[in-house]
Amino acid sequence: MAAEDPSVSGVSGRYATALFELARDEKSIDAVKADLDNFDAMLAESPDLLRLVRSPVFSADAQAKALAAVLDKAGIGGTTAKFLKVLTANRRLFAVADVIRAFRALVAKFKGEATADVTVAEKLNDKNLDALKTALKSVTGKDVALNVKVDPSIIGGLIVKVGSRMVDSSLRTKLNSIKHAMKEAG
Repeated sequence: MAAEDPSVSGVSGRYATALFELARDEKSIDAVKADLDNFDAMLAESPDLLRLVRSPVFSADAQAKALAAVLDKAGIGGTTAKFLKVLTANRRLFAVADVIRAFRALVAKFKGEATADVTVAEKLNDKNLDALKTALKSVTGKDVALNVKVDPSIIGGLIVKVGSRMVDSSLRTKLNSIKHAMKEAG
């Protein structure tokens, strides 16, 4: 399965595939995905957790103890916790973001969904997210799972990438093209 999808390859793809197959067999795909989404959000919000995950300075034992405390506090248990502990024991915790991305791609493929990477200047409310999902569904003909990233540097608008198709309607891009056109005209 991993070989069919170019976004699911390498070490992270193998780990994601193993986790996906285990979750599928246990009929816990949605629970594992929710736990991984929760952990991914924690990584985005905590520079200390990100440092723990990425830094080779911490021993596997120190990482494992800290991770166990974080998972316990976040209420992440079961298959997801065991999996993250295996990543830690194998010194692969640094790749967890890629593993989560690959897992999401496998889940989307399994459910017949398309995945869209969306970059916005500020967090979207549920109404806007639903409108975006509906618009993307009308274009792709599939249910669309969104990976939303907030990047204030795009100023406004949004960047949407579905598969190899990308639409960039950000103000930063528009301003840069105007600036470039003015330089050429001058």
